[in-house]
Amino acid sequence: MIWEVFRQEKKGDYHTHCGNVHAPDREMAKQFAAIQHGRRKPTNSIWVVPKDEVGEIDTDDVPFGGTTDKAYRWTTAYNLQTEQAREVEESDSEQQEAEKQRGEA
Repeated sequence: MIWEVFRQEKKGDYHTHCGNVHAPDREMAKQFAAIQHGRRKPTNSIWVVPKDEVGEIDTDDVPFGGTTDKAYRWTTAYNLQTEQAREVEESDSEQQEAEKQRGEA
């Protein structure tokens, strides 16, 4: 039986999928997961789940991201050829140069 393994590096972090193990039962899967996925990196906890129990939803099932256009969140939606955009870019360059001169960057 295949078991999917999710590892949490630090308390409070999300568990992330780190691989799978082959084992006949849950206890053996937990032991294999601890050996294969828990001992080489800092690990707070491990979840072991039968592969058949993991559910999947993809964009064929549900249109993720909603229907509202939120292109304003990405810089590709802005016209960067305006005078204001050039002023912001110049200001940023001046700020970086000032930080270098002060030894901060």
